[in-house]
Order: sequence, then C-alpha cells, then structure tokens
Amino acid sequence: MMAVETNYFAVEESETRVWQPTDELAQAVALEVLLHGPLGRSELARRLDLAPATLTRISTELINTGLLVDAPHATRRGAGRPSIPLDVVADAHHFLGVKLSGEQIAGAITDLRADVIDYREEPLDSRDPTAVTSQIVRVSRRAAAAYPIDAVGIGLGGVVDSDGNVSSAPFLQWTDVPIATLVEAELGIPTFAANDLAAFTEAQHWFGAGTGHANFATLTLGVGVGFGCVANGKLLANADSGVGLVGHWPLDPLGPLCKRGHRGCAEAMLTVPAIERDVSTALGRDVQWEEVLDLAVAGEPAATRILDASGRALGALIAAVANLTAPDLVLVGGEGVGLAAVASDAVAHGVRENRDPRAAPVRVELVSGDNESWCRGAAVIAIQGFVRNRSGRALQP
Repeated sequence: MMAVETNYFAVEESETRVWQPTDELAQAVALEVLLHGPLGRSELARRLDLAPATLTRISTELINTGLLVDAPHATRRGAGRPSIPLDVVADAHHFLGVKLSGEQIAGAITDLRADVIDYREEPLDSRDPTAVTSQIVRVSRRAAAAYPIDAVGIGLGGVVDSDGNVSSAPFLQWTDVPIATLVEAELGIPTFAANDLAAFTEAQHWFGAGTGHANFATLTLGVGVGFGCVANGKLLANADSGVGLVGHWPLDPLGPLCKRGHRGCAEAMLTVPAIERDVSTALGRDVQWEEVLDLAVAGEPAATRILDASGRALGALIAAVANLTAPDLVLVGGEGVGLAAVASDAVAHGVRENRDPRAAPVRVELVSGDNESWCRGAAVIAIQGFVRNRSGRALQP
C-alpha cells in the first residue's frame, strides 16, 4: 500500500488506543454520535430516550475519556442558547480494509468513519494461505508507516464465519482457512474477516446510502451477483451467507445459459463476464466491459439489444427483492453497476413488469462499484469489531 517498507515493532502499553465506554448506555451514545453525528445533546437524548441529566453525565464521561468532543462550531435552533454538538474525532483512529480476489490484493486506509485516506492495489503473489497471510502482513506494515492502524478488516468472496474463518472461497481455492487468526497472530492487533458482500452491505448500513434505514437491500454486479439485506437494523446472515445463492435466481426463460446449464439466471444475464462474452460473440471480436457500455451508449444494435435484455433482467431481480423483503430502498453496486445506468429504461421496465401496480414505487440508488468501495467495506468490519470492544494494540509507524 504505502511505498516505503517499515519494520513492525511492539507498542508500549501506554500507547494502546481503545474505544471502551464504561456501560451499554455510554456505548449507545458513542455509537449514535459515530454513525449520525455531530449531534446536539437534546437530539441525542431524544433519539436514545434518555433523561437530560443522564445524557449530560454520559457525555461528560465520554468527553473526559477522549471518545467524544464538543464540535468546534455551535449551531442555534430557534431562540435561546446555541446547541453545541458532540462528535467523534474521526482521524484519531485508523483502519486498514483489505479486499482479496483471485488475482489481486487491494487495501484502503480509512478513518473512524470509513472515509478513505489512501488506497493501493497490487497483484496477489500466490493463492496459498500462508503466502496470502504474509502479503497482507506486508501491506499492513507498509500502511502503518504512515498511520497507526487500530484494526485490520479482510473481505473476500466466500463463506466466512463470525470468527474470520473461511470455510469456502472458490476464487482463492480455499477451504477451512482461519485467515483472521493467521494475520492477527503476525500483527498483534485485532483482525477481522468477512464475506465481501456482507462487508459492503455493512459499509452502506453504517456510513453509506443505507444509513438511517432499518430495512434495505444491496445487489452487486461483477464476476458474480451478490445480494445483501438489512432488516430491522441488522444484517441478515446465516451459514449459507457467501454461497452466492442469488446468482442462479431465474430471470428470463429465453435467456442465455450459465455454466451450470441454467437458462436466463442472474449469473447468465447480469455478470460482467457473461455480458462481455455475449457482446463479443455478437460482434465477432473480443470486447471488454467499458467498451460494452460505450457501444450501448452509442446505440450499437447488438450491444444495445444485449444490455436491454440484461437491464430488464436486473429490473426483474430488483422487483423480486422488493416483493420479498419490502426494503426502504435497493442499492445497486459492484464493478458492473454501469449496466443499471446505461440500461436504466430497461431496468425500470423490468421492475414494472414484475411489480404489482398497487405497490409503492421501488426506490433504487446506484452506489460506487470500484475496488475502493470493497476495501471500505472491509475497513468497516474492522471498525465494527474495534468499537464493539474487541480492541487492542495499534500497529504504529
């Protein structure tokens, strides 16, 4: 990540950086400010249903311990004394989010609110778990040359349990790899791992377009198709999360075949490789994703026909998600998100075809699908682990 190598060295106890409110109420106040701040005390008390005196006691304690600060600029609402908001010091803590694919490792340094400070990527040296662990450690130590790193988050496509153990990761050809434990043992700081779609969804939940929504869904388009859902303020997850079950959701009975022989499923209709393949076949030459989009924008008949069909299929999938989960909004991202923009009319048509006209309109928002957004998701997994008090020593310059 950073250009300069550095040697890791242990951190003295006095340098330990922690997020450790004294009780559940203090933790609730600190998290509310982290996720929604800056917030005035009266607004905080209203949101958390706390008596003013209780909020004053807690906020004073959090200020004294350095978790919160009075925001520098007072805001006045109506007559009377101005309200001085409480806020976190976002740049007091730093996190490294790592995204692993079968060919690449990417990393982003973020602050406490997951704003990206630096981003770098490099080829993956090897898919061997030991080699990948060593490469993550090197990336982490380089990052620490510029910023003390409080925790590391790792996102990858596959099935990952709550302890950061990867039971299956097809792109990496991994089975039963405790990647979080392996990296943490080398670095000596908290390290977390999660399915990359779950991490992406959590990033939207805490600091992205899903902030403030108790119910929303994410769809990601790229090498595969991913689906995430937050219901009643919590990410829905179980042992099958990360298998990619939505990839073979049927969308078009007349569509192309996927590798497993399913006709018109999400994998066959919506993934970048499938669309690239279909356009390349139609044109008789190799066509990459950006050119596919450019050709469709320019009105090239074959590219337009294929993207319109994929757009209608995406609309059908969005409608299915809305029909089954009743989200406030559906967020579409991933490296193939350009499909939703270029074929927006076809997407809207697909939604209408598969949605009862009496139902409320489906709110759809497009979010960034670049690699940096996946790294940001991994960093949010690290932030969540850190603020939930699995804190420890920081990796220092």
